[in-house]
Amino acid sequence: MISIDFTNMMASAVDNGITDAEWEDAHGAFAAIHNNVTAQRNDGVADFMNLPRNAPLLQQSIDFAGRVRGRYDDVVILGIGGSALGPIALKTALCRSGWNELTVEARSGAPRLHVLDNIDPVTIVAVLDRLKLDRTLFIVTSKSGGTAETMSQFLIAHDRVTTAGLAVADHFVFVTDPKNGALRPLAQELSVPALDIPPGVGGRYSVLTPVGTLPAALLGINVRELLLGAGEMLDRCESTELSDNPAGVLGSLFYMSDVRHGRVIDVLMPYSDPLRDFAAWFVQLWAESLGKHRADGKSVGSTPLPALGSTDQHSQVQSFMEGPANKVVAFIAVEDHGPDIIIPTAFPHVTELGYLGGHSLSELLNIEQRATAGALAKRGRSNLTVRIEKVDAHHVGGLMMMFEIATAYAGQMYGVNAFNQPGVELGKQFAYALLGRPGAEAAKAQWDALPKPDPRWSQSR
Repeated sequence: MISIDFTNMMASAVDNGITDAEWEDAHGAFAAIHNNVTAQRNDGVADFMNLPRNAPLLQQSIDFAGRVRGRYDDVVILGIGGSALGPIALKTALCRSGWNELTVEARSGAPRLHVLDNIDPVTIVAVLDRLKLDRTLFIVTSKSGGTAETMSQFLIAHDRVTTAGLAVADHFVFVTDPKNGALRPLAQELSVPALDIPPGVGGRYSVLTPVGTLPAALLGINVRELLLGAGEMLDRCESTELSDNPAGVLGSLFYMSDVRHGRVIDVLMPYSDPLRDFAAWFVQLWAESLGKHRADGKSVGSTPLPALGSTDQHSQVQSFMEGPANKVVAFIAVEDHGPDIIIPTAFPHVTELGYLGGHSLSELLNIEQRATAGALAKRGRSNLTVRIEKVDAHHVGGLMMMFEIATAYAGQMYGVNAFNQPGVELGKQFAYALLGRPGAEAAKAQWDALPKPDPRWSQSR
C-alpha cells in the first residue's frame, strides 16, 4: 500500500502552509482536472495510463527475454533522457544483491546492465573496450530514431560488431515506434528484432513500455508484478474525489505550494538507497512536462530537485532548513528495508556510542526520516511523506504510475501540455544545423544570426 501524509504541508503545522479553505477549493476543482486527463487518456495523448492493461505489449518484453536467456553476459542500453532514466531507476531499485526481484535463475545468470545515457567518449570507450562483443546485446531505444546522441552510439556499436565479424541481428534489438521513424525500416533492413513504444507514450512516460520492461525482464525483474502495481495505483486514481486519489493529492500539493505560497522547488528525498535513481527519474518527468510557456506567454512550473536520505542530511538539508523557504520536501519512507543489521552494544560508557546498541540500521534510517520531517516542520518548512511497505516491483510500479498521473494532473492545473517538450527542440535544431543535417537550413540561418563572441566579455590568457 502507498500512502501520503501531508500534515506538514498545512497551515496548521507550518508557516505559510496550505489553508483549509485552499484545500477545500482544490477538492472542488479536482473533478474537472481529473476528467480532462481522462479525456487525454481516451484520445491517446495520455496513453501511458493504458499501459498496465496492455498485456500484448508487456508480453513482447517477456517473450524476447525468454528467447535469449543465458545468451548474453552484458546488456548495453543506447539511449538518453527517458530512454535511460527509467531503466536505471528500475535496475537500482530492484536488482540489489541478496534481496531483490530476481528469480533464482537470474541471480546466478542475469547479465550486467550498462546504460550509456550520455555521449562523453571517456565513458563510451571505457564501456565498449571491456565488453566481450560476442556475449553482448545492445538495446537501441529511440521512438523517432532521430535522436543524435542515441544514433551516434548505435553507429559506433554497429561498427564494432560488424568489424568483429558478428551478425548484427544477433547483437541488437530496437525499441521504437511501431510504424514510424528511422529505426523501424532499419530493423527490417538489418533483420534486427524491434519492440514497440506506443505512439501516444512519450519518452519520460515510457518506463512501463519495453523501454523499461525489456531491460528489466532481461535482468530477471518481475515485470508482471511491476505492471500489476501500476494497475493498482491506476485504479485508485480513477476517483474524482481528491482525498481518495493519491496522484491528485500529490499534484495538487505541489501546484498550490508553488503558485500560492512561493515554494517553487520540489525536492524528492527517498530514505532508501534503492530509490536513489527514482528521484532522478522524477526530476526529468516533472521538469520536462511542466516547465513551459503558457499560451498567455507566462513561464510556469516548479523546479524538481533530487536528494537522498540520510546522505543529504549532511549536505542539502542545511539549505532546506535555513535557506530560502521556497521548497517542498517530499520524503519517501520505506517500512521494510529487507535484511537488517543490529548495531552492536559496545562502549556503554561513551555517550556518543552507548545509546546506539540494540537498534537496527533500518530503525535508525526511519527515525532519521521522521526526525528530519519534524525538524523541517518546526522551522516552518513544508514537507510531506510518501510511505511504502517495501521496495519491490509491485510498489515501484505503483510509485511510477502515481508520479506520472500527478504530473498529468499538474499540467492541467498549470494550463500547459504535459506531454510535449518544445523547449528542447531549438537546441536540437541548432545541433543538427552545425552537424550539417539536411533540412536544418532554417536553424542554420538562425544560428548564424546569433551574436558572435565579444572579446570584451571573454577571458583569455
